[in-house]
Amino acid sequence: MRWEQQRVAPPAAAAELPLDLPEPQVARGGGRGGLRLPDPVPIESGTEDAYAIEIRAKSIINRVPGESHVPFAHTVNPYRGCGHACRYCFARGTHTYLDLDAGHDFDSKIVVKVNAAELLRRELAHPRWRGDPIAMGTNTDPYQRAEGRYRLMRGILGALRDRANPFSVLTKGTLILRDLDLFQQAAQRCEVSVAVSIGSVDEQLWREVEPGTPSPLRRLDVVRQFVEVGIGCSVLMAPVLPGLSDSAEQIDETVAALTEAGATGITPIVLHLRPGAREWYRKWLTETRPDLLDLYSRLYRDRSYAPQSYQREVLAAVAEAQQRHHERHPDPGGEFRAVGPQPPAESTSEAAQLSLL
Repeated sequence: MRWEQQRVAPPAAAAELPLDLPEPQVARGGGRGGLRLPDPVPIESGTEDAYAIEIRAKSIINRVPGESHVPFAHTVNPYRGCGHACRYCFARGTHTYLDLDAGHDFDSKIVVKVNAAELLRRELAHPRWRGDPIAMGTNTDPYQRAEGRYRLMRGILGALRDRANPFSVLTKGTLILRDLDLFQQAAQRCEVSVAVSIGSVDEQLWREVEPGTPSPLRRLDVVRQFVEVGIGCSVLMAPVLPGLSDSAEQIDETVAALTEAGATGITPIVLHLRPGAREWYRKWLTETRPDLLDLYSRLYRDRSYAPQSYQREVLAAVAEAQQRHHERHPDPGGEFRAVGPQPPAESTSEAAQLSLL
């Protein structure tokens, strides 16, 4: 594969490295989230193996193309692939850039940029860096299970804090609470935005569509704790799944839980199915909910986005629920921002997902 030369040799091969290129020392936790290090051979696509593929990245701050129409210009992604294994994840197609597949490989062959923190410190200190805000969680989740082992985010947050560089994080991972101290320290020096993704509080649906994530109820606790320390936390109510989480009753239940937790903003996003995610999600539907195939065929056809008319219906239902529950909880811990407009179909998913950050 094109990026094989960037891989870190496993411990058994360390003696073969030149003395001036020692194996990097990675701060370890307990376990790799069910992943193991691969043998020192090329990674094969489409296998059942679950790997943590350690690489030394050449750069870490990504510049977002201007035509992307997203509300940020720079991102940092310490991982490629995501152990959350969300059936619908829009980023699945990016794994094909690595010559891996967008299905099981995306869930189980996680590329780990072990030098992310040291690279970030170097790039933030470069004379040409102007201190622009950096968004994280825009592709894959920085607080997925592998982060418990590699602890890359502590180094990344420390670098951003030390340079007083503004940043935002979007996550489904409760592991973010491990780093609450760093968020508090950074917030004293620069603008810090945190958002949690909670599309529904239906526990059965969560188990089926987000099998590798913490439960929605645990994510609500993340919202509460960030609100309690004064940083605040908005919620991306995403995705709203047609036929699965879009009824008025389901939307009301979710909005009620988010409001009670103190969310400083709620932005609902209807499911969108880009290539890579579309095929994987349809496979899951075919196996578990074939009764919904006709509905999805009508809504999506060969498009990535549901029709604007359907999106408006969902937005209206969320707005009505927000109004009801905001009256019961008038001060959710900060400035409560009402639901914003759904992005047009040509907008990228990052714009939708980071609209609050």
